[in-house]
Amino acid sequence: MKVIILAGGLGTRISEETYDKPKPMVLIDRFPMIWHLMNIFSIQGFKEFVIATGYKSEVIEHWVNEQSKRNSLNGWDVTILNTGANTQTGGRIARCMKLYENDSIMATYGDGLANINLSALIDFHRSHGKLATVTAVRPPARFGVLRLDNSLVTNFGEKDQSDSGWINGGFFVLEPEVIDYIESDDEPFESGALPKLVSENQLMAYCHSGFWKPMDTLREKIELQKYAQQNIPPWLSGLI
Repeated sequence: MKVIILAGGLGTRISEETYDKPKPMVLIDRFPMIWHLMNIFSIQGFKEFVIATGYKSEVIEHWVNEQSKRNSLNGWDVTILNTGANTQTGGRIARCMKLYENDSIMATYGDGLANINLSALIDFHRSHGKLATVTAVRPPARFGVLRLDNSLVTNFGEKDQSDSGWINGGFFVLEPEVIDYIESDDEPFESGALPKLVSENQLMAYCHSGFWKPMDTLREKIELQKYAQQNIPPWLSGLI
């Protein structure tokens, strides 16, 4: 199954790192974010990638070409598709899906890592027979939680992820018909196709309670950097 990686956004929330490169090319330890993401798929047997580029596409193209010359792509089959600097996530997915019109595909964002069991995800998708599956994750714990009794603080501590609801964590499985739910390049997948799929009862959620972390801020980049230096980083925990 082909894997689409959305790698064309501006990455404005981490502009300290993205003024000269797209967010998936931000280094996490010795390798760019996109390498860690592709490695999650690769160690589970998925090695065919379509990288949907846009902002500073040439940086990703150069990196892939250089890695290919060095035989450093671990047997990955990588296609770069420049989907345009202003194309939204829905448009990027549609352009990539047109390359494989009759195939089920996986798609995910180029700035989030997770130790998702991809075979279990695909089995779940095939079991329900709907057009799309999104991986639901718990949002990162960002704030301390206060417990109060008549304004008296009775407990102060870190927020537990399990106290929060579920959010879109990427790692989609999509049937070919999903392309019909995307109207234009200007349409975000999140506010276009996904609500339409919901309205027709065609979107299911695979709930992942393990590790998941985005790289939206410099702080999160630094945290991922520390994780990457572990013998087995948490986004590979249980997978190798």
